[in-house]
Amino acid sequence: MCQIAANVWAILTATTAAMNDSSAATAKPEFMLLFRNTALERRLTAEEMPEAMRRLNVWLERWSASGHIKSGQPLSYEGKTISGAKQRTVADGPFAESKEAVGGYVLVRAGDFDEAMRIAGEWPLLDYDCVVEVRPLRVQCPTMEEVGMELYPIND
Repeated sequence: MCQIAANVWAILTATTAAMNDSSAATAKPEFMLLFRNTALERRLTAEEMPEAMRRLNVWLERWSASGHIKSGQPLSYEGKTISGAKQRTVADGPFAESKEAVGGYVLVRAGDFDEAMRIAGEWPLLDYDCVVEVRPLRVQCPTMEEVGMELYPIND
């Protein structure tokens, strides 16, 4: 699976640099596609996995070449969560066994939410019981807007 992740990352990286040069002139709304239940190696046979990954690469190539995919990356199964308002608690997780665990993301430029949903709806891993969540990106945090402040700018 690591080689597959490397191939996906190579496709996304190759188009990101070219798109960054022209992004100001063609600014479109951006949406994050969050992929869940992606541990296909745990439920597909060795014969089924290559076809699923081939279809994924075809989808990535199509939307990257059209300028819709800005970036993206698979996420590791390992991780921890930190929570607690008064006292911080660190717990293992997310867990790859969980259907809710985010397995990766893609940042998409689309004309509107409907177009982003169409792109997400064509994600081939939906056919393998994976899940994709579509979220519009915001320029400002709603709480910052409420208090009349702006987020500190984060640059690459």
